[in-house]
Amino acid sequence: MTPTASPITDVSQLDANGSYTYADYLSWKFEEMVELVRGKVLRKMAGPATMHQQVSSSLQGEPYQYLKRKACQIFAAPFGVRLLRSTGSSDAQVRTVVQPDLCVVCDPAKLDARGCLGAPDWIIEIVSPGSVVLDTRTKFDLYAENGVTEYWLVFPLERAVLTFALQNDEYQPTGTYEEPGLVPSRTLPELALQWADVFERVS
Repeated sequence: MTPTASPITDVSQLDANGSYTYADYLSWKFEEMVELVRGKVLRKMAGPATMHQQVSSSLQGEPYQYLKRKACQIFAAPFGVRLLRSTGSSDAQVRTVVQPDLCVVCDPAKLDARGCLGAPDWIIEIVSPGSVVLDTRTKFDLYAENGVTEYWLVFPLERAVLTFALQNDEYQPTGTYEEPGLVPSRTLPELALQWADVFERVS
């Protein structure tokens, strides 16, 4: 969009029907976390609930230790991921910027001071009641379209993990985990999380 004369200091100043770029995104002066999906602004929910944070911490721990001294790295939100399918890579061309709950990036060339430029190898979203449509539909399609090769949906309330792998530009289910046992990763085949560890802090 054409920059306005005065800075954007509140999310309410944004045009719900407008189309924005990463250059616009960088110019905004408010603290509320938002995402851009194909130029449209999506407001993030208020700060994650305790259960969400507990599951996020549990999911990070073992991969973080495993990935020490390896090329792949794990990142937790807030961490901006600029997805480039059908656009160029300049700030004025990028129209999708998301903040995944967790992501693993194995190509160091995709990392810069502002986050990840291009698709991570693996994204995990922790699904809350208010994010079901976003995580299971909007982002499900978006991540497949942009070449994220592995996608996990984690449901703390149901204590369930659904895993998907990209095949022919579409996600195919690779597992549903709802009881104690191993939850394997396609991206890191030597790493398997224990279902019980993922949900150990959830009461």
